[in-house]
Formats: sequence, structure tokens, C-alpha cells
Amino acid sequence: MKKFFETLANIWKIEELKNKVLITLGLLVVYRFGTQVTLPGIDATKLQALTDQTDQGIGWLINVFTGGAFAQASVFALGIMPYISASIVVQLMGIAVPYLQKLQSDGESGRKKMNQITRWLTIGITLLQGPSYIYNLYVQLPPDAFLLGFSSFSFLFSSVIILVTGTIFAMWLGEKITDKGIGNGISLLIMVGIIARLPMSFIQEFQSRTTDNNGGVMLMVIEVIIWLLIIVACIFLTLAIRRIPVQYARRSASGTYDQSMLGGNRQWIPLKLNASGVMPIIFAQAIMFVPAAVAGLSTSDTAQSISSTFHNVFGWQYNLLFALLIVIFTYFYTAITVPTNKMADDLKRSGGFIPGIRPGSDTSEYLDKIMSLITFPGSLFLALIAVFPAIVVSLLGVQQGWAMFYGGTSLLIMVSVAIDTIQQVNAYLLNKQYDSMMTSGKNRKALA
Repeated sequence: MKKFFETLANIWKIEELKNKVLITLGLLVVYRFGTQVTLPGIDATKLQALTDQTDQGIGWLINVFTGGAFAQASVFALGIMPYISASIVVQLMGIAVPYLQKLQSDGESGRKKMNQITRWLTIGITLLQGPSYIYNLYVQLPPDAFLLGFSSFSFLFSSVIILVTGTIFAMWLGEKITDKGIGNGISLLIMVGIIARLPMSFIQEFQSRTTDNNGGVMLMVIEVIIWLLIIVACIFLTLAIRRIPVQYARRSASGTYDQSMLGGNRQWIPLKLNASGVMPIIFAQAIMFVPAAVAGLSTSDTAQSISSTFHNVFGWQYNLLFALLIVIFTYFYTAITVPTNKMADDLKRSGGFIPGIRPGSDTSEYLDKIMSLITFPGSLFLALIAVFPAIVVSLLGVQQGWAMFYGGTSLLIMVSVAIDTIQQVNAYLLNKQYDSMMTSGKNRKALA
């Protein structure tokens, strides 16, 4: 705890870092304020039906990712999710589209062009999702909730434009946080939306346990302990790596590498146990939304049964398929994001080698084999964390809103974003510490 307060004091002492933190907090406050601004033409006092829709299941998940804006019929109702969807699409297309592959290898200029493509695709996705959201408002809200009329074209047109503008503005806030603040802006926007739901979910669970004679304070303490243990497990999953030892031969007088003259630099390659991060869960959840949406178009008994199954995110059928998709997508995303061939080529060009493994293709195959071996337990652990909310609901009778924080995308995002932000702050503090040491060293030399 003492070290924590010392870190806060050091952040406040460094003017540049303090400004970055204040900019980040200020932009996050702007985003949170925007989530409370209801779309023009909607009576904000008659949103109870929309709130009930987001109390559990898929509606709850969507509302969490938008920071509660979905249930508020806010100008940020679609949140930053269209931008994330566009980013995923562009990233996946980069595997098959030669033009995007070329942009990926063009450095900074290529990155800027890909960002521009992602932005335009975000607008296209929002233009498709906007009318769907307005239609959902027509279905959920009473007619008198629409001040401009239940089926007014002016309301539909203006609302879609506002939703698109809100998403673009949220995307701009995220990019500004990344450029001018601390941490990944897009991830921070999602995280603050998740955290905003945490206090209310905890209070509701506490009231349920204490006032309804449903286990009392002791069971609530047990729930909190389990929750903290899951957070620790998520931290280990995020930080766990497999170290592959690497040895570099000494450079001879002629400038060539002599592998017989060992004893040079010994390093290692870090291969993450969960190299894919939270993306497999996002992919899997996106797939799980499709059957419910398609089945909802039909009124047959079979379609209604499918829709009911896929809307119940705590059912065993849903979670079994969900876990299987996570394992599959973990392997898929790891294969496209961990370039073992490039790692082997870079290692060979730098004169390094893995002891006992030939440089080149053998090294690539070895790294690929290791990644496959460590990805399997990593994918199982990731799937277990993703379905753990359903486990605590069935075993402990935890309320669904509070259970969502026991795993899944929400908890992993909170943990990974917090770790990334803390690491950036620590790196900045360490850099400033070295700068001050070098400055004081120069001053001592000048004085001498």
C-alpha cells in the first residue's frame, strides 16, 4: 500500500505524466456524460421497458459494452462496438487481401491507411446497426415515449445520424486518449463502462443476500473471496509466458558469427500462454448472437426454442457451445497473430539460435509446436473463465448481474486494461528516473 501511494505521488510530481492522466480522466468523464444523454425525441422517463430488456442475458452484455448507454437510448447507444467490429474485420481481411497485407508491411504509412479504412468501415457498420437499434426502440417502448411520433421519418433519420455521430465521437475520444493520455483509449472506454455497472450489481447482490434471508453476510463474503481469486487467476492468465532460451554467438574479428565461440548474450523469447487475449471470447460471442437473431425472424416452435436457448447465456447448452468456440477461436487467432516464421527469420538475421535447434525453418516449426502446446491449456483456462458466471449462478445462486463479473469478457477486459495501463505508467516513471540519473551525472561531470 505504501508503494502504491508513492507511485501516485511520483505521478503527480512529473508534470507531463500528470497532464496525461488528467487528459485521460477528462475524456473518460466526457464519454460517461454522453452515455446519459437520451436521443432527441424520446421521453427519458419512459425507458423502463428498455431497462428491463438489459437486466440479463444478451441485452445485459450489450449494455455493459456500451457503458449503460444502450438502456438509456443514449446518443452513445451503439458505443464503441462498431469500431471494434470494423477493426476485427480489417484484421481478418489482412490475412486474405493482398492490398491489406501490403499495407501491414508498409510501416507507419500503411498503418495510417488501415486506420482510415477501419474508420470508414465503422461508419458503414453503424449505418446498418442504427436502424436496427431504432426498430428495437419501437418494439420495446410504448408509443407515447416517442415525442415526434411512433413512426416519424424525421425521428428515424435524425436518430441514425446522431447514433453514427456518437460512435465516431466515441472513436475520436478513444484515439485521443491513446495519443495524448495513458493507456489504450478504446479499451479504457469499454472498461469504464463495465466498472460503472459494478457498484449497482454488488449492492443488489448484497441486498438480496441480507434482506431476503438468502445466505446472509457470510455467503456474500465467500462470493467476494471467490471473485478475488478469479481476478488473480485472470492476472496469471494474462501475464503467464513460456520462456524459450536463445543464445547469440560472439562476433569474430572478421565481422562474422562463430557459433563455436559461445558465451555471448543469453536471452529468451517470451511466448504468452494466452497470446490471443480476450479476442476469442469476443469472436465467440459474436457468433452466439447470430442463431438468436435468425431464429427471431420466425414464429415456429423450433425457432422459438432456438431463440430461447441462445438468449439464455446461463444455460448449459449455450455455455457448452460457447466454450467450444472459444477453444477454436483461441487457436485460430493465435495462429494469425503470432508470426513464428518471422520470429525465426529475425532470430537468424541477428545471429541468434535456440540451443539444439537449427536456425530457419526448424526454429519456426519448433516455435509453432511450442505455441500449439501452450495454447491448449491457455484456451481451456480462457473457456473456463468465460463460462464461470454460469457456474456461480447454478452453484451459489448468485444474481445474474453480479455473476457477469465473475468471468467472461467483462472481467478479462478489466484485468488486461488495468495491467496494460499500470505497465505504461511504470515504464514512464522508470524512463523519467533514468533521465534524471543521466542529467545528474552530466551535471556532476560538468562540475568536475
